[in-house]
Amino acid sequence: MSVQLAIRDATTERKGGMATVVFAGSVGTIIEWYDFLIYGTAAALVFNTLFFPNIDPLAGTLASLATYSVGFVARPIGGAIFGHFGDRIGRKVMLMITMVVMALGTFVVGCLPTYQQIGVWAPILLVILRFIQGIGLGGEWGGASLMVIEHAPPGRRGLFGSLVQIGFPLGLVTSSGVFALVTMMPEADFKSWGWRIPFLLSVLLLGVGWFVRARVPETPIFEEIKRRGAISRNPFVEAIFKNPRSFLVAVGLKISEVSWVYILTIFIVVYATSQLNLPRTLLLKAIFIAALVEVITIPLFGWLSDFIGRRIFYFLGTLFTACFAFPLFWLLSTKDPQIIILTVVVALSFGHGTMFGLQSAYFPELFGTRVRYSGASFGFQLSAALGGGFSPIIATALAGYMGGTAGVSMMLILLASITFIATLFATETKGVSLVDVDPELVGATAIGR
Repeated sequence: MSVQLAIRDATTERKGGMATVVFAGSVGTIIEWYDFLIYGTAAALVFNTLFFPNIDPLAGTLASLATYSVGFVARPIGGAIFGHFGDRIGRKVMLMITMVVMALGTFVVGCLPTYQQIGVWAPILLVILRFIQGIGLGGEWGGASLMVIEHAPPGRRGLFGSLVQIGFPLGLVTSSGVFALVTMMPEADFKSWGWRIPFLLSVLLLGVGWFVRARVPETPIFEEIKRRGAISRNPFVEAIFKNPRSFLVAVGLKISEVSWVYILTIFIVVYATSQLNLPRTLLLKAIFIAALVEVITIPLFGWLSDFIGRRIFYFLGTLFTACFAFPLFWLLSTKDPQIIILTVVVALSFGHGTMFGLQSAYFPELFGTRVRYSGASFGFQLSAALGGGFSPIIATALAGYMGGTAGVSMMLILLASITFIATLFATETKGVSLVDVDPELVGATAIGR
């Protein structure tokens, strides 16, 4: 109990700096998501012709999305690497490193020669840089989440954690907004050099993020286990193999939401522009508005989860996804701009925000302090790789070869069922302490408590 009181006092002393902690976590995450998401938009709009010009349009789109998926494959690797050192060295230093890795990788994409200039080396280098992006993002999310919730006062983790999660919609707003601007250029200029602008801007964002994060202290909870000499020798192994149920639940909780959001932001852009002949500016506008709305709904769901719990929103989110999987495409087929925008707004908030908004609090609550970075990061990123990395490719292939979106809808319902089952096996964690009082209990999961 004395350990809990000591950490609670340390957190109380830092309440005045809580705004700085949240701001640093959110701003850095916005930058990371901006860097990661502009690649997805470019893959859907322009990379197929610039880097894969000698194959038919459908195969070129699939190849472009495949390079996009490489970043997702790299994310669990980044989660494992940075999670390991984040649990052994500290949360803050890993956040600084991941930001540099991501920003530099993104900047170099903007400098990359195309297929016409260097031939096959262009797509090869594109894949390598996308892999580097994935490594950076894989370590970013867990560190930012822990930096905030391990500083947060009791009973407010859902709210403060959700403020980290708004980094995604704000990153989506900035990335889609910048691309919406550059796509207004003449087509020749856009394909020649305009598409590079969003990538080159990442260097400027890096300076802002570095300045803000350098001022944030290490979390009092990590400082306490370091003082006690309770650092895990191999946090990754301890998180996965000594806490398999927590790990599998975390993977299952992520799979539906991450697939849903990348179907909305990547596949729909490809499908609507190529099959429905809708203007890409309309889709980018719809995503832009939906992301702005989610900046409000994500903190709302996080705040509510501190009162009524985390699990209820997963049940609601998966049920919405299953029920809306077919109407989503029916509504898009109307080709009515207002209906399309409203459809994307509703789909993003209720099929994504209900679950995503809680994850910065919920996932770390499943693991003990010694392995929290490793367990939460790897579970989150592995599921993101499986659901987010491959769902746009599978959906594009299904729509192309089946001649419709029924297969895509069935896939979304199946993934929602997986998350629904994972929620059944999960337990409520909103009242769980993040402090490991007994060293012998460090690493115990919220499920086993």
